[in-house]
Amino acid sequence: MGELSREQRINAAFVTVADTLIADYDLIDLLHTLVEVCAEVLDVEAGGLVLADEDGELQLLASTSEQADLVEIMQLSAGAGPCVDCFRTGSVVQLADIAESGERWPEFQAAALGQGFRAVHATPMRLRGQVLGALNLFSNEPGILNSADAGVAQALADVATIGILQERSIRETGIVAEQLQWALESRVIIEQAKGVLSALEQIGVDAAFTRLRDHARNHNMTLRAVAEGVTARTLNLSPRPKV
Repeated sequence: MGELSREQRINAAFVTVADTLIADYDLIDLLHTLVEVCAEVLDVEAGGLVLADEDGELQLLASTSEQADLVEIMQLSAGAGPCVDCFRTGSVVQLADIAESGERWPEFQAAALGQGFRAVHATPMRLRGQVLGALNLFSNEPGILNSADAGVAQALADVATIGILQERSIRETGIVAEQLQWALESRVIIEQAKGVLSALEQIGVDAAFTRLRDHARNHNMTLRAVAEGVTARTLNLSPRPKV
Protein backbone atom coordinates (compact mmCIF):
# COMPACT_ATOMS: atom_id res chain seq x y z
CA MET A 1 0.00 0.00 0.00
CA GLY A 2 2.96 2.29 -0.74
CA GLU A 3 3.86 5.22 1.49
CA LEU A 4 0.46 5.55 3.13
CA SER A 5 0.32 6.21 6.86
CA ARG A 6 -0.60 3.40 9.20
CA GLU A 7 -4.13 4.77 9.60
CA GLN A 8 -4.55 5.07 5.85
CA ARG A 9 -3.30 1.51 5.37
CA ILE A 10 -5.80 0.21 7.92
CA ASN A 11 -8.65 2.15 6.32
CA ALA A 12 -7.64 0.84 2.91
CA ALA A 13 -7.57 -2.70 4.31
CA PHE A 14 -11.14 -2.45 5.53
CA VAL A 15 -12.21 -0.97 2.20
CA THR A 16 -10.52 -3.86 0.38
CA VAL A 17 -12.29 -6.47 2.49
CA ALA A 18 -15.60 -4.61 2.44
CA ASP A 19 -15.44 -4.34 -1.36
CA THR A 20 -15.65 -8.13 -1.55
CA LEU A 21 -18.96 -8.12 0.37
CA ILE A 22 -21.09 -7.46 -2.67
CA ALA A 23 -23.92 -9.39 -4.25
CA ASP A 24 -22.80 -12.88 -5.30
CA TYR A 25 -19.36 -12.33 -3.82
CA ASP A 26 -16.84 -15.18 -3.77
CA LEU A 27 -16.43 -16.39 -0.18
CA ILE A 28 -13.08 -18.10 -0.74
CA ASP A 29 -11.69 -14.99 -2.41
CA LEU A 30 -12.95 -12.90 0.50
CA LEU A 31 -11.09 -15.04 3.02
CA HIS A 32 -7.86 -14.97 1.03
CA THR A 33 -8.19 -11.21 0.77
CA LEU A 34 -8.58 -11.04 4.54
CA VAL A 35 -5.37 -12.88 5.35
CA GLU A 36 -3.45 -10.95 2.70
CA VAL A 37 -4.48 -7.51 3.99
CA CYS A 38 -3.86 -8.60 7.59
CA ALA A 39 -0.32 -9.63 6.73
CA GLU A 40 0.34 -6.36 4.93
CA VAL A 41 -1.27 -3.96 7.38
CA LEU A 42 0.00 -5.64 10.55
CA ASP A 43 3.50 -6.26 9.16
CA VAL A 44 3.55 -9.99 9.79
CA GLU A 45 5.18 -12.48 7.47
CA ALA A 46 2.32 -14.95 7.00
CA GLY A 47 -1.29 -15.59 7.88
CA GLY A 48 -3.90 -18.30 7.64
CA LEU A 49 -7.54 -18.83 8.43
CA VAL A 50 -9.04 -22.07 9.76
CA LEU A 51 -12.71 -23.00 10.12
CA ALA A 52 -14.35 -25.83 12.03
CA ASP A 53 -15.98 -28.54 9.92
CA GLU A 54 -19.19 -30.34 10.84
CA ASP A 55 -17.23 -32.58 13.23
CA GLY A 56 -15.68 -29.62 15.03
CA GLU A 57 -12.23 -30.21 13.50
CA LEU A 58 -10.32 -27.19 12.27
CA GLN A 59 -9.46 -27.08 8.58
CA LEU A 60 -7.28 -24.61 6.69
CA LEU A 61 -9.38 -22.51 4.33
CA ALA A 62 -7.12 -19.63 3.27
CA SER A 63 -3.50 -18.59 3.68
CA THR A 64 -1.10 -15.95 2.40
CA SER A 65 0.85 -18.62 0.53
CA GLU A 66 -0.11 -21.91 -1.06
CA GLN A 67 3.38 -23.32 -0.51
CA ALA A 68 3.37 -26.70 1.23
CA ASP A 69 5.57 -25.58 4.13
CA LEU A 70 3.20 -22.85 5.29
CA VAL A 71 0.14 -25.03 4.69
CA GLU A 72 1.74 -27.75 6.84
CA ILE A 73 2.36 -25.31 9.69
CA MET A 74 -1.22 -24.08 9.53
CA GLN A 75 -2.53 -27.64 9.56
CA LEU A 76 -0.29 -28.61 12.47
CA SER A 77 -1.55 -25.58 14.41
CA ALA A 78 -5.12 -26.57 13.58
CA GLY A 79 -4.52 -30.10 14.87
CA ALA A 80 -2.56 -29.21 17.98
CA GLY A 81 -1.39 -25.65 18.31
CA PRO A 82 -2.26 -22.10 19.36
CA CYS A 83 -5.29 -21.83 17.09
CA VAL A 84 -6.90 -24.88 18.72
CA ASP A 85 -6.74 -23.15 22.10
CA CYS A 86 -8.05 -19.97 20.47
CA PHE A 87 -10.95 -21.87 18.92
CA ARG A 88 -11.84 -23.77 22.09
CA THR A 89 -11.67 -20.79 24.43
CA GLY A 90 -12.92 -18.09 22.05
CA SER A 91 -10.04 -15.91 23.23
CA VAL A 92 -6.90 -14.53 21.63
CA VAL A 93 -3.82 -16.76 22.03
CA GLN A 94 -0.39 -15.21 21.55
CA LEU A 95 3.08 -16.75 21.68
CA ALA A 96 5.65 -14.00 21.99
CA ASP A 97 8.45 -16.50 21.35
CA ILE A 98 7.61 -19.89 19.86
CA ALA A 99 11.04 -21.20 20.81
CA GLU A 100 10.50 -20.47 24.49
CA SER A 101 6.75 -21.03 24.93
CA GLY A 102 5.70 -23.43 22.20
CA GLU A 103 6.83 -26.67 23.82
CA ARG A 104 3.20 -27.73 24.43
CA TRP A 105 2.97 -28.42 20.70
CA PRO A 106 6.37 -29.90 19.72
CA GLU A 107 5.50 -30.70 16.08
CA PHE A 108 4.05 -27.25 15.50
CA GLN A 109 6.97 -25.63 17.33
CA ALA A 110 9.57 -27.46 15.23
CA ALA A 111 7.81 -26.74 11.93
CA ALA A 112 7.27 -23.05 12.72
CA LEU A 113 10.84 -22.48 13.87
CA GLY A 114 12.08 -24.39 10.84
CA GLN A 115 10.39 -21.83 8.60
CA GLY A 116 11.79 -18.91 10.58
CA PHE A 117 8.64 -17.98 12.49
CA ARG A 118 9.24 -16.78 16.05
CA ALA A 119 5.82 -15.50 17.15
CA VAL A 120 2.16 -16.26 16.46
CA HIS A 121 -1.11 -14.45 17.15
CA ALA A 122 -4.40 -16.38 16.96
CA THR A 123 -7.66 -14.42 16.84
CA PRO A 124 -11.09 -16.11 17.17
CA MET A 125 -13.81 -15.78 14.55
CA ARG A 126 -17.00 -15.41 16.57
CA LEU A 127 -20.70 -14.85 16.02
CA ARG A 128 -23.00 -14.26 18.99
CA GLY A 129 -20.98 -16.51 21.27
CA GLN A 130 -20.34 -19.21 18.65
CA VAL A 131 -16.72 -19.64 17.58
CA LEU A 132 -16.44 -20.61 13.92
CA GLY A 133 -12.66 -20.69 13.51
CA ALA A 134 -9.51 -18.65 13.99
CA LEU A 135 -7.23 -16.23 12.17
CA ASN A 136 -3.52 -16.98 12.66
CA LEU A 137 -0.72 -14.48 12.05
CA PHE A 138 2.98 -15.40 12.08
CA SER A 139 5.98 -13.13 12.56
CA ASN A 140 9.68 -13.71 12.01
CA GLU A 141 10.50 -11.61 15.06
CA PRO A 142 9.67 -12.41 18.71
CA GLY A 143 7.01 -10.27 20.35
CA ILE A 144 3.25 -9.81 20.45
CA LEU A 145 0.92 -7.49 18.58
CA ASN A 146 0.27 -4.26 20.42
CA SER A 147 -3.29 -3.59 21.54
CA ALA A 148 -4.10 -1.45 18.52
CA ASP A 149 -2.91 -4.07 16.02
CA ALA A 150 -4.65 -6.84 17.96
CA GLY A 151 -7.85 -4.81 17.70
CA VAL A 152 -7.41 -4.46 13.93
CA ALA A 153 -6.86 -8.22 13.59
CA GLN A 154 -10.03 -8.94 15.56
CA ALA A 155 -12.04 -6.41 13.57
CA LEU A 156 -10.93 -7.92 10.26
CA ALA A 157 -11.71 -11.41 11.57
CA ASP A 158 -15.18 -10.15 12.53
CA VAL A 159 -15.72 -8.80 9.01
CA ALA A 160 -14.75 -12.19 7.58
CA THR A 161 -17.17 -13.94 9.95
CA ILE A 162 -19.98 -11.68 8.78
CA GLY A 163 -19.00 -12.42 5.20
CA ILE A 164 -19.21 -16.17 5.78
CA LEU A 165 -22.70 -15.92 7.17
CA GLN A 166 -24.04 -13.14 4.97
CA GLU A 167 -24.72 -15.36 1.96
CA ARG A 168 -28.19 -16.06 3.28
CA SER A 169 -30.33 -15.24 6.33
CA ILE A 170 -29.17 -17.23 9.35
CA ARG A 171 -32.15 -18.60 11.27
CA GLU A 172 -30.90 -21.89 12.63
CA THR A 173 -27.63 -23.64 13.40
CA GLY A 174 -28.11 -26.14 10.59
CA ILE A 175 -27.86 -23.37 8.01
CA VAL A 176 -24.62 -22.13 9.58
CA ALA A 177 -23.15 -25.64 9.46
CA GLU A 178 -24.26 -26.05 5.85
CA GLN A 179 -22.56 -22.83 4.78
CA LEU A 180 -19.34 -23.66 6.59
CA GLN A 181 -19.29 -27.15 5.08
CA TRP A 182 -19.77 -25.67 1.61
CA ALA A 183 -16.76 -23.42 2.16
CA LEU A 184 -14.62 -26.31 3.41
CA GLU A 185 -15.60 -28.48 0.46
CA SER A 186 -14.72 -25.63 -1.88
CA ARG A 187 -11.21 -25.52 -0.43
CA VAL A 188 -10.74 -29.24 -1.19
CA ILE A 189 -11.83 -28.73 -4.80
CA ILE A 190 -9.48 -25.75 -5.16
CA GLU A 191 -6.59 -27.82 -3.74
CA GLN A 192 -7.25 -30.47 -6.38
CA ALA A 193 -7.36 -27.88 -9.14
CA LYS A 194 -4.07 -26.35 -7.97
CA GLY A 195 -2.44 -29.76 -8.24
CA VAL A 196 -3.85 -30.39 -11.69
CA LEU A 197 -2.85 -26.97 -13.01
CA SER A 198 0.59 -27.17 -11.40
CA ALA A 199 1.26 -30.53 -13.08
CA LEU A 200 -0.14 -29.54 -16.47
CA GLU A 201 1.62 -26.19 -16.70
CA GLN A 202 4.76 -27.11 -14.73
CA ILE A 203 4.28 -24.16 -12.39
CA GLY A 204 4.35 -23.77 -8.62
CA VAL A 205 1.26 -24.01 -6.45
CA ASP A 206 1.27 -20.27 -5.71
CA ALA A 207 1.30 -19.51 -9.43
CA ALA A 208 -1.42 -22.10 -10.01
CA PHE A 209 -3.63 -20.51 -7.35
CA THR A 210 -3.03 -17.03 -8.76
CA ARG A 211 -4.07 -18.23 -12.19
CA LEU A 212 -7.26 -19.79 -10.79
CA ARG A 213 -8.07 -16.62 -8.88
CA ASP A 214 -7.33 -14.28 -11.79
CA HIS A 215 -9.51 -16.33 -14.13
CA ALA A 216 -12.37 -16.28 -11.63
CA ARG A 217 -12.17 -12.52 -11.24
CA ASN A 218 -11.72 -11.80 -14.95
CA HIS A 219 -14.65 -13.99 -15.98
CA ASN A 220 -17.05 -13.21 -13.12
CA MET A 221 -16.87 -16.78 -11.81
CA THR A 222 -16.36 -18.20 -8.34
CA LEU A 223 -13.08 -19.85 -7.47
CA ARG A 224 -14.97 -23.08 -6.87
CA ALA A 225 -16.53 -23.01 -10.34
CA VAL A 226 -13.14 -22.41 -11.97
CA ALA A 227 -11.55 -25.18 -9.89
CA GLU A 228 -14.31 -27.62 -10.84
CA GLY A 229 -13.77 -26.81 -14.51
CA VAL A 230 -10.02 -27.36 -14.25
CA THR A 231 -10.30 -30.70 -12.43
CA ALA A 232 -12.99 -31.90 -14.87
CA ARG A 233 -10.78 -30.76 -17.80
CA THR A 234 -13.65 -28.65 -19.16
CA LEU A 235 -11.82 -25.36 -18.56
CA ASN A 236 -8.41 -24.55 -20.04
CA LEU A 237 -6.42 -21.85 -18.25
CA SER A 238 -3.31 -22.16 -20.41
CA PRO A 239 -2.15 -18.74 -21.61
CA ARG A 240 -3.06 -18.12 -25.22
CA PRO A 241 -0.03 -17.94 -27.50
CA LYS A 242 0.76 -14.48 -28.78
CA VAL A 243 -0.01 -13.99 -32.46
